[in-house]
Amino acid sequence: MAVSRDSLAFGLSGILFGLLVGWIIGAQHAEGTAPPTPAPVATTASAPAQPQDQQQVQQPAPEPLDASRVTALQQQASAEPSNSQVRADLGNLYFDAQRYGDAAQWYEAALKLNPRDVNVSTDLAVCYYQTNQVDRALTQLDHSLSIDPRHLKTLFNQGLIRAFGKQDLAGAAESWRKVVAIAPNSEEAKHAQQGLDGIESAGHPQPGANGGGTGS
Repeated sequence: MAVSRDSLAFGLSGILFGLLVGWIIGAQHAEGTAPPTPAPVATTASAPAQPQDQQQVQQPAPEPLDASRVTALQQQASAEPSNSQVRADLGNLYFDAQRYGDAAQWYEAALKLNPRDVNVSTDLAVCYYQTNQVDRALTQLDHSLSIDPRHLKTLFNQGLIRAFGKQDLAGAAESWRKVVAIAPNSEEAKHAQQGLDGIESAGHPQPGANGGGTGS
């Protein structure tokens, strides 16, 4: 199931890279133009929706929350206070239902028990981003990269959030170039290259021009 969800998220990212190019071009003529919001790729859950105050793009409908499954997992979590996986599973259920605040609480609980779970850390960062906590999301991604500096989805999401959340295209390009360098034949690299091509085709300066990144 994770593969199909990733494909959906990547497809949505392709649409948003087109928006990125349009925003870059428009911003060259109008200072302060706000960028559209990306759909970061979750590591264990589906593509998230955008914050309501940002430009809207067609999103997949959230999966219905399986209340019986939630209840069973909550009971298991209560009975097994040291079980990080059951808490991550609860986070995934809420994530798929696009209830990111609830998902974040369970991911946080899972990370307290297993702070080096890079997938949970990155999914938590996506939740933070989708609840308009951009800086917190980037800090969480930094934690993910401290665990695994070559984690592709973390780097890919870092690029998206830098571009759309911070308007830092140089920093985004830095992240995406790392993805391409690490695994050039991966799906992550394919879509990271789309982002890089979008920045280049819009004539934006290369990383380092505005302090957002120095390359790799």
